[in-house]
Amino acid sequence: MTSQTPTAPDPSCLNRDKLSGGDQLLCLIQDPYSGTFHADAFWASLGTSIGIMILITLAFSAMRPRNTIVYAPKVKYADEKHAPPKIGKGFFEWIGPVFQAKEPLLVEKTGLDAAIFLRFTKMLRNMFLVLSVIAVLVLIPANVIGSNKAFISGNFKGSQSYFVTMTPQYPNPTRLSYIWVHVVAVWAIDLIVAFFLWRNYGAVVRLRRQYFDSPEYLMSLHSRTLMVTDIPPADRTDEGILRLADQVEHTAGLPRATIGRNVKVLPDMIEEHVEAVRALESVLAKYLKTPDRLPAKRPSMRASKKYRANNGGDNVDAIDYLTGRIRELELEINHVRESIDKRNAMPFGFASYERIEDAHTVAFAAKKKHPQGTTIRLAPRPNDLIWQNLPLAKKQRDWRRLWNNFWILILTLLWIAPNALIAIFLSNIANLASIWPAFRPNFQRHQKIWSAVQGIASPALTSLIYLILPIIFRRLSIRSGDTTKTSRERHVTTKLYAFFVFNNLIVFSVFSVVYGFVSAVIKNTKSQDAWHAVVEGQFFYKLLAGLSNVSYFWVVWLLQRQLGAAADLAQMINLVWVWFCRTFMAPTPRQEIEWTAPPPFDYAVYYNYFLFYATVALCFSTLQPLVVPITALYFAIDYWLKKYLLLYVLITKTESGGQYWRILFNRMIFAVCLSNVIMGLVIRGADGGWFKVYFMIPPAFLMLGVKYWCASMFDNQMIYYTKATLKDPEHLAEPGKKVRKNDRVANRFGHPALYKPLMTPMVHAKARHVLGQVYRGRLESDTGAKTGYSDIAMDSMSRGQPGKTARFAPPAEREMFEVVPESQLDFENFKNRAEFADALGGNGELYGRPDDLISERSSTPRSFLGRHGSGSGNSSRATSPAGSSRSASAHHQRVSSANSYRSDESPYRRPVGGEGTQHPAYRDDPHSQGDVGQSRSGRGMYQMSNDSSENRLLNGAQPFGRATPPDGEVVGREAYGLDRWRTGGSGYVGLPAREEDITGYDYYRGRR
Repeated sequence: MTSQTPTAPDPSCLNRDKLSGGDQLLCLIQDPYSGTFHADAFWASLGTSIGIMILITLAFSAMRPRNTIVYAPKVKYADEKHAPPKIGKGFFEWIGPVFQAKEPLLVEKTGLDAAIFLRFTKMLRNMFLVLSVIAVLVLIPANVIGSNKAFISGNFKGSQSYFVTMTPQYPNPTRLSYIWVHVVAVWAIDLIVAFFLWRNYGAVVRLRRQYFDSPEYLMSLHSRTLMVTDIPPADRTDEGILRLADQVEHTAGLPRATIGRNVKVLPDMIEEHVEAVRALESVLAKYLKTPDRLPAKRPSMRASKKYRANNGGDNVDAIDYLTGRIRELELEINHVRESIDKRNAMPFGFASYERIEDAHTVAFAAKKKHPQGTTIRLAPRPNDLIWQNLPLAKKQRDWRRLWNNFWILILTLLWIAPNALIAIFLSNIANLASIWPAFRPNFQRHQKIWSAVQGIASPALTSLIYLILPIIFRRLSIRSGDTTKTSRERHVTTKLYAFFVFNNLIVFSVFSVVYGFVSAVIKNTKSQDAWHAVVEGQFFYKLLAGLSNVSYFWVVWLLQRQLGAAADLAQMINLVWVWFCRTFMAPTPRQEIEWTAPPPFDYAVYYNYFLFYATVALCFSTLQPLVVPITALYFAIDYWLKKYLLLYVLITKTESGGQYWRILFNRMIFAVCLSNVIMGLVIRGADGGWFKVYFMIPPAFLMLGVKYWCASMFDNQMIYYTKATLKDPEHLAEPGKKVRKNDRVANRFGHPALYKPLMTPMVHAKARHVLGQVYRGRLESDTGAKTGYSDIAMDSMSRGQPGKTARFAPPAEREMFEVVPESQLDFENFKNRAEFADALGGNGELYGRPDDLISERSSTPRSFLGRHGSGSGNSSRATSPAGSSRSASAHHQRVSSANSYRSDESPYRRPVGGEGTQHPAYRDDPHSQGDVGQSRSGRGMYQMSNDSSENRLLNGAQPFGRATPPDGEVVGREAYGLDRWRTGGSGYVGLPAREEDITGYDYYRGRR
């Protein structure tokens, strides 16, 4: 086959000044990059990007010792275990600790997610450094040798011709054998990428196995807990969850289960309360900015439409209105919290095992089993859950996901036109002036001004859009039914990557080619038939020429990415924004505290950027080999800069334990396959035949084979601690022998709306003396003991007199505000507060307070909706274990109370078939003894003794009725073995199809 004859640009577009505005627009669409690239532009971009990056890095080195809160907040706030290596005050003393930090240290100090991010960046750096050898030593010489130098020298002047010869855009028809070099290069690139992916997949698996063996994971509750969703109504009980788990896999240990409860409108009310508190803080900060000179007019605002009728019009006094709304919301929240009970169950729940092996064995077996249509999988961290999506049915979630994908598709297609307009006009305002006669005189008079606008508007607009896109995709992912924040972030990453590849790579690079080809075919159909017009349109060669032209843009664009990496290191956006707010606005104390907290790292955005850069470099590696070393330079620099940021500045908001890796691996496989398709089309355009293209097909199948082989070899090792566990016969015989009292799965995995403390408005201490004149809020005594969660009834502590009760504090101190002195506006003083830790403290592990650490004295708030005996409604700490310092008389009273009321029995009716058909976890063990010899009758495996007011509420009431064993059979100790419950008789015969309603008063009197 012979190559198509190289063609010069369309002669009708060479002199655009003589064309009409419409014809000029058509020429711009066909070739939007004509005249935008010169050799000088490459060297200018290289010099400015490297130069400015060095200047920013030097400025960072100078400011770092004087601004440790901005440039090293983790040194101050992290606990001893997670604190990064100390840095001196010297100018370049930050470089040594960053270079010396190895991967084990990174895992310990930053977490597994951050360590895998840096490993992925390092992998891209090393991979593109190796590919640079092929690009520079093989591809560039091959393109130079095979190019049509006579044609290039006649159509391109100066140094631009050197860059054109580096591409296969104009091949020499007598030297087409050099195309085989491209074929071999594609094979080599695929093999190199496959090697790096395989090698790092194994390294990530090793990191995951080390993570499984770490003390943090072994001592966490989520590591041994299962999440069950789509539970049918008949099994929406704690015991129903145990039955479902047992249908999947028999395990030696019995779990503790808790069913989800309907929290009604509590989350919406709490969110409205947070908004009202923040709005009140903002109003007070502005009004009390100068306390000694208050404005004559009090602040006003428009009342919400829902409450406008009750406030006498649209404009109301802002302080009074927000104060009233906060009071009303708090009363409503307290009322709803007190009205929630255990009868309204939701279709999700959790089951926690004593051993990690049991939980992972059941989760692995549940991959292919869905008992009663449920989905059973390992539970995430409690702070990772998106609670509003857990009750969604599977069909509802699938339907929402379908609509989510539809709206993302619409958004992707709608962005094509603005993207083209930005590329053509905003990046070069001279193009706009050439087709807009009215604008041309103004542009010619003020070219310097418009040049400045062009330099600022294009990157500013695109950056703004790319900041908004993740927010849109996150909200769409939540609406689509994602149940965890980490899965939402992974979906955001994949959606952003698809959006960028389609719009910013495929459409951006191919749109002009397709438009030029279609317009040429339409023009040629006037003189010949359609098929001959299509053939003579030379689509593949036009594609080669168009991609070669746009490759110059990607060279300059990738060079400018260095500036973004340096700007991230210097925290320029945060510094400018905080300075602007403090100088020209009235920030609230809460905002000033939040500004001092370590900012979270946006994994979805940066993973998308890095994947996109790698995809661009791979797709243009043979078209414009310069993109490969430029990409390697970027990753080489950004690896060290991101390493410093993750060590000293940024935190992981929600740790996933390295679960991002698989989506990264799959996108890299896709990037290689896409580059193979592009290179196949390019080779077809350069060579004029399909023979060489056929040799491009096997590498794509090779990459797919690597994907499926790695998935089969590594995925289960990454996800599960173990896939099977041995059954212990002794443990099966005595299921209630070991009782864990420190897991409290009902409380750790309870909805935070049930126990999360409400926010208190913060005001500056300088305005304390005038608060009584402008602020009328709630008193702590209004809601003090009703919403607390503590085993011991205690009054709040006085803020002004530590150690003294707030009940006798001055009235001003009991008002609903928190006065914060200027010296206390630091995240260090608030990092353990729920309202700050949820958004800024990750899961608390960085500060030594992980939220799901198994501990007898855990500070996790305790809900009154736990299992029977889970504590009172005011509980916020675990009950003391048996055998503690409690006296024997107190224990005797507790057991007597339990025997009289039977509060530890299930509130649901017992199975008709007798006690032998009930799940062993809920049976009474008449042979187990208390710590002072008292019988623990009624103490099932998952009941915890307590002496709370809930148990004494119905002291003396008639005990619940008990089913008598059939035929007067005496149930002995051996009857409680797990094998009898699981395999005896006909399995679950006797268990009720659904729990009966317990709302009737007769039920609590023991009547059946």
